[in-house]
Amino acid sequence: MFDLDVTAGVARITLCRPPVNAISADWLKRFHEMLDELGRRDDWSVLHLRSSQNVFCAGADLGEMRERFERGRGSPGLGDDFARSTRAIHDLFDRIEALPQVTLAEIGGAAMGGGFELALSCDLRIAADKAKLGLPETRLGLIPGAGGTQRLSRLVGPGIAARVILGCEIIEGETAREMGLVQWSAPAPKLAAQAAGIAGHIAGLPAHAVAAAKSCLAAARDPVRDGYAEEINATKNLVTTKQTQALVSAFLERKR
Repeated sequence: MFDLDVTAGVARITLCRPPVNAISADWLKRFHEMLDELGRRDDWSVLHLRSSQNVFCAGADLGEMRERFERGRGSPGLGDDFARSTRAIHDLFDRIEALPQVTLAEIGGAAMGGGFELALSCDLRIAADKAKLGLPETRLGLIPGAGGTQRLSRLVGPGIAARVILGCEIIEGETAREMGLVQWSAPAPKLAAQAAGIAGHIAGLPAHAVAAAKSCLAAARDPVRDGYAEEINATKNLVTTKQTQALVSAFLERKR
């Protein structure tokens, strides 16, 4: 289902569950295990998600969904069953979002429903120009309930989120970049190299400062947290580290 490679500070997880990287209960379990393994390592500062398939991720496993629906159709327990399965996806995506390391999704093909919600749980996204992105669940009488309504609204504002979600609009990668759904787009033949370049560049930055900046960015989205105070505290902590002191000293020396 997954391949893991850690090289030069980049942990690269390749989704490789044919044909569409469908999100099943076992898929979620194995993804958590990958994150557990990475949590025991300290040789990476960027998590780069990509796919070996023609799609990035097509969302929920339809076989499991069909079985759950047929088993519970007409039963008052159907809603609770779907809520449990949705909560399990939330648990993984929340964990990805909360990682102190930078996360990058490389979207080479379709990222639909839960697949796009997976990408939205990452800090950064790059898509092939013609890749298809969307949250079409409303067509089925559902909603993008694995964080889609919340993360997309925070990312691009309520107007664009409403356009995509309420209209079940499918967006190509280049347009997605223009709308702010992804930060970069590239022609498909150049996508992998550009994504690797972005991941490698960030991995070469001081990991302790990047993690602090990511935490402060998260504070800006949380009304309960005082982001300004966290900036001051982060600066106080960073400037006392040997690495920051060495970097700042070298910078000031060059500016003499």
